[in-house]
Amino acid sequence: MAKMPPIEQLKGRPLGRVLIKMGLLTREKVHKALSVQNKSEKSSPIGQILLDIGDITEQDLKYALAFQLGMPYVDVNEIDLQPEIVSQLTSQMAMTYRVLPVDYDKKSNTISIAMDTADNFRATDDLQTLLGFKVKPMIADSDALEKSLSRYYGNQSESINDLIGELADDDFLSDLQNRGDSIDLGDIREMAESNPVKKLLNLVLMQAIRDKASDIHFEPFEKEYKMRYRIDGVLYEMVPPPSHIAMAISSRIKVMADLDIAERRMPQDGRIPLVVQGRQVDLRVSILPTMFGESVVLRVLDRSQVNLDLERLGLREKELSQFRQLIHRPNGIVIVTGPTGSGKTTTLYSALSELNSIDAKIITTEDPVEYDIDGLIQCQIRTEIGLTFAACLRSILRQDPDIVLVGETRDLETAQIAVQASLTGHLVFTTLHTNDAPGTVARLLDLGVEPFLITATMEGILGQRLVRKICNNCRTAFEPTEEVLMELNLLPEDTQGRQFYYGKGCDYCNNTGYKGRMGLYEIMTVDDQLREAIMQRASTNELRELALKNGMTTMRDGGIAAIYDGQTTIEEVVKETMLDD
Repeated sequence: MAKMPPIEQLKGRPLGRVLIKMGLLTREKVHKALSVQNKSEKSSPIGQILLDIGDITEQDLKYALAFQLGMPYVDVNEIDLQPEIVSQLTSQMAMTYRVLPVDYDKKSNTISIAMDTADNFRATDDLQTLLGFKVKPMIADSDALEKSLSRYYGNQSESINDLIGELADDDFLSDLQNRGDSIDLGDIREMAESNPVKKLLNLVLMQAIRDKASDIHFEPFEKEYKMRYRIDGVLYEMVPPPSHIAMAISSRIKVMADLDIAERRMPQDGRIPLVVQGRQVDLRVSILPTMFGESVVLRVLDRSQVNLDLERLGLREKELSQFRQLIHRPNGIVIVTGPTGSGKTTTLYSALSELNSIDAKIITTEDPVEYDIDGLIQCQIRTEIGLTFAACLRSILRQDPDIVLVGETRDLETAQIAVQASLTGHLVFTTLHTNDAPGTVARLLDLGVEPFLITATMEGILGQRLVRKICNNCRTAFEPTEEVLMELNLLPEDTQGRQFYYGKGCDYCNNTGYKGRMGLYEIMTVDDQLREAIMQRASTNELRELALKNGMTTMRDGGIAAIYDGQTTIEEVVKETMLDD
């Protein structure tokens, strides 16, 4: 390690000056590097030029950049950490972020952490968000940090059970349990800052992200408090924590999401941005007052797990070709329909990603904006100030768009403006909540849209559902019984020579037999025959029969094909799709 002047002399100084102060370079060498920088066509950073010349090492540059940011050096080999300092971070957090707590000031709630790169600034942000600390970062040697992490956290494996046990014995939180509305704001703040509560919540969040959960539920009941994850569409219950921490958990989440901790009578919504192991994760927070306290649901949006590519959605060749034809129309309305959580937004964003080119102006209006995509103009709906889908859509049409995404058509006003947009030469994408593609027409008529407007603008409807995929690690062939086949209206002779599979359950899939999900789709392209039927206000069943005659493949048929391909099970398809009449 080069000599270390006082950090005040280095913070904010030019890099060359920092390296001179560290005794690594002379002024002449810095001027030589600056001369090379001025002469080069590509303006490389001076640190890179000095590296290329061989005047400094990567380690020198790493320290100099840290000192420039005001991060002092700490020799972690020389420190013998006390248990109360080590306990401020869970082993999972220390190892995930590669940070070591070296000091903690309880009075100011300031934690000093050692890290081996100045680029790890997101660790400081997330420690502030997740645990509420004021963070003082310091730079340390990589090898020394690795050894210290192994020494202090290598044999630790805090489990949620351990923390729940710690919380069960917490007298302060127990005393607050029966206080009801008489708890003052100071006590609420204190419980939100309780270290066991912060550590439990941190561990729960980390585990949920690691297990690829889509939602985390904290639910208060009369005599218990439940924590549940939703993984691949199915809820799994965790070890229930003591009920007296319910308010502490909801208050801590409110602090993290920058919500009002004093408000416990009204629903609140917010978001918590995190970066976990280099992955950007957004937590959408929904807080709902109930009879026994506040129910909190966190929607996990892990952007690294989302692949916005039409080829990866699971559309079969025929469906993919049909959908591509729809989304490349010059104008009209394309609707994606299905229940909540069926992947409608992902499908539409995949379509927008394909259409996102330099010659197309694409504007979206969403509640909330789920994915940030370069090249798209994205508007966040805020109903509390009157910025509804309809209000936003009116302004969008004055922005000269080619393609418009309306996150959801909820009312007649939004539907009418979407129709007007398509009539004036725009391609409009939107979503609806219906059971299948043919049912979409009845829903629009129910909203009050005139049949002639539907026939003039509707180009096609894609209905979709998600089913769980069989775990590839424990996939096993089996022979289904006649009764099981009857659930899909199949006869033994229909399945001659077909192989059926299920997942036995293994560690990889948490013994569920399933890992991941796939889409089942049906595409109803609106042709002249269907337009005529819609004008006559034909029933949903009549529209379905007409679409089937014209070649529409139902979600049930798509599900049977996926079963034959060994991708999913009979139970999943029966559960998620309807039998054709």
